Amino acid sequence: MAKGVRIIITLECTECRSNTDKRSKGVSRYTTQKNRRNTTSRLELKKFCTHCNQHTVHKEIK
Repeated sequence: MAKGVRIIITLECTECRSNTDKRSKGVSRYTTQKNRRNTTSRLELKKFCTHCNQHTVHKEIK
């Protein structure tokens, strides 16, 4: 079996992660896919966070 090029990654809100006073219980997370060959660095996307109620930067976590 060969490994696939596309892998499933998890994106987590950076605002919720850094400010524990501001957030409610939980952190906004999204799952998506990326191509391992084309995007070798960690992915950063601007997504809507339900805990912050605004669009924030979501970074790839392991």
